[in-house]
Amino acid sequence: MGPGGRPPLPARRLLALALRLLFLVPAGVPVRSGDAAFPKAMDNVTVRQGESATLRCSVDNRVTRVAWLNRSSILYAGNDKWCLDPRVVLLANTKTQYSIQIQDVDVYDEGPYTCSVQTDNHPKTSRVHLIVQVSPKITEISSDISINEGGNVSLTCIATGRPDPTITWRHISPKAVGFVSEDEYLEITGITREQSGEYECSASNDVAAPVVQRVKVTVNYPPYISDAKSTGVPVGQKGILQCEASAVPSAEFQWFKDDKRLAEGQKGLKVENEAFFSRLTFFNVSEQDYGNYTCVASNQLGNTNASMILYGE
Repeated sequence: MGPGGRPPLPARRLLALALRLLFLVPAGVPVRSGDAAFPKAMDNVTVRQGESATLRCSVDNRVTRVAWLNRSSILYAGNDKWCLDPRVVLLANTKTQYSIQIQDVDVYDEGPYTCSVQTDNHPKTSRVHLIVQVSPKITEISSDISINEGGNVSLTCIATGRPDPTITWRHISPKAVGFVSEDEYLEITGITREQSGEYECSASNDVAAPVVQRVKVTVNYPPYISDAKSTGVPVGQKGILQCEASAVPSAEFQWFKDDKRLAEGQKGLKVENEAFFSRLTFFNVSEQDYGNYTCVASNQLGNTNASMILYGE
């Protein structure tokens, strides 16, 4: 509200008052726009955030006074600077051109700018619209997640920019084809172990190179023994039984002969456990070593086992 509770003046009336003050035009003389060839300003100026914007206005020798305004605020009147913003500088004030520059442009600089001139005893105006583009920036993204197989996953990627960026999700996997989502949100229902890995969020609006961030999705599942073969070894030779299992988290392995667990360091035996396999080595096979062996692979989600035979050739 204005003084005395009155509503504020519309922007056009504020502009008219500013021009009358600047050019000392009598109140009864209307401010006209676009009724003559001059002044002529650029239609639109598009710049990226942080760059400099140049606003040019063509004039001729009939023009006696010139000014640049931002909405109802006078930026420059002739060579005189009226605004306090150090980023606004005068580039040219000649018989053919009146131009200013706004340095280190930000989004709040976007909007209409008015070039006003005094000619034929009447102020005339022309407008140019400044458009500020902003590179995409990912402001929020889901954290890495660990989930059991069969569960549901919801990933979020929020980005800002001008114009609004396009968000896409992609599974970083040799078997993946194309995008898995063209939205801020990625929903996976009943996730499988093949869907584990990294998911890449990309934000793009053609102002600058797309920005990407990744989220790691770990899918937990119980052990699955993929390879366990019986082996024939002559007495006195070295023999090996191997058990391979995939699991997340990695499986823990145990070996049994019949119902007896084999301990690490047992005479004549060696047990080697790695992330995805376990190896049982017999350094000097005897008749007593022949028989049925069981490999048990387990993690917190479950366990599985496989039997194999060490026999003599």
